[in-house]
Amino acid sequence: MKFNKWTVGLAAVGLVSLTSAAKAEEKPNMVETALSSTSLSGYVDTSAQWNFGTGNANMPAYRFGGPEKADGFNLNVVQLRLERPLDESEWAAGYRADLWFGPDANTLGTQSWGNSGDMAIRQAYVALRMPVFNGIDWKVGVFDSIIGYESVESPNNPNYTRSYGHTLEPTTHTGVLATYRFSELVSVAAGIANTVAPQINSRAHSVYDNAYLGGDHAESYKTYMGSVAITAPESLGWLAGSTLYAGAVNGFNNNLDDEDADDYGEVQSNYYLGTTLATPVAGLRMGAAFDLLNWDNSGETWALAGYASYQATEKMSLHARADYLRDRGDQKYLPMNSDKVLALTGTVQYDLWKNLISRLELRWDHALDSVETFGADSDDDADLKNSWMLAANLIYKF
Repeated sequence: MKFNKWTVGLAAVGLVSLTSAAKAEEKPNMVETALSSTSLSGYVDTSAQWNFGTGNANMPAYRFGGPEKADGFNLNVVQLRLERPLDESEWAAGYRADLWFGPDANTLGTQSWGNSGDMAIRQAYVALRMPVFNGIDWKVGVFDSIIGYESVESPNNPNYTRSYGHTLEPTTHTGVLATYRFSELVSVAAGIANTVAPQINSRAHSVYDNAYLGGDHAESYKTYMGSVAITAPESLGWLAGSTLYAGAVNGFNNNLDDEDADDYGEVQSNYYLGTTLATPVAGLRMGAAFDLLNWDNSGETWALAGYASYQATEKMSLHARADYLRDRGDQKYLPMNSDKVLALTGTVQYDLWKNLISRLELRWDHALDSVETFGADSDDDADLKNSWMLAANLIYKF
């Protein structure tokens, strides 16, 4: 048996014996054994953004945007993932932890390390499988919301910026989620969480000095969610792989501010219907998403988006999105003057380097009701009906 130089040196001065060293070398290290099935992955997301014109006090209110990213270079987020996925055994167990670093971690708002600091836990859950019929998969801890066409994880999206529909949806929950697949055609998910809002370990029944942390509901009040997905089988030819997805989330949102109430927080209901559609044209996929949001019975908030993606060459793909927002009522959900906003987004992705996503995106947001919604004058009041943005996005995945 071969020994390292350090072991041989200790044996030479009589501090260890080669016999005991050989036994130690043969015994697996406990840490190595525990980590042997754990993978480390992640990505670094950066961008350069130019907003046409001057004055950025009033920007389109989509998630992970804002004045702080206008007209400059940005580090958006760094994600580190530690994961041991479920294996094929009947009683499988694993875990996943997604850690975020950077400005987008503050926007995510899980507040797992305080209110700021450019750090957040995006997901952290124990994964389990129970051999009940086809098998039930469980997530226990903090996990992404079950509804939405777009993901919180930017490399998974066709565009650099997010849609208004994505902005209306929850991001993460603290709770329990069960997923069951009846067949290759139908799968369902159902879960219970503390709140709709992303703050880890928040409660709907607690009232603290900081009103953001909770409301005055009963201790048993929780957030409930459910979804169903239907996937077209291979027998349908070019439609194979197309999906139809519907889901709903209802619960308490700590972040909502009811101007007629003494504290923060309102009950919120999200309803989602989405589809991805394969086409007979090679490389072309279509999609659509509808989001409806109810809160405090204060108005009408919904969004509709259409998507098109085309793989033009091995390295180049083209992506387009048309996005419509209706946000009307006594209290608007998003901080914009307009009741009706149209957004058109075009993205060119060219994967020149290995593991690197490179995008160039042009986005136009327009106030359809002729209300001055964007830009800013000397008093920071909105003075434009149109907002144009050009951005370059580089994401390295490892």
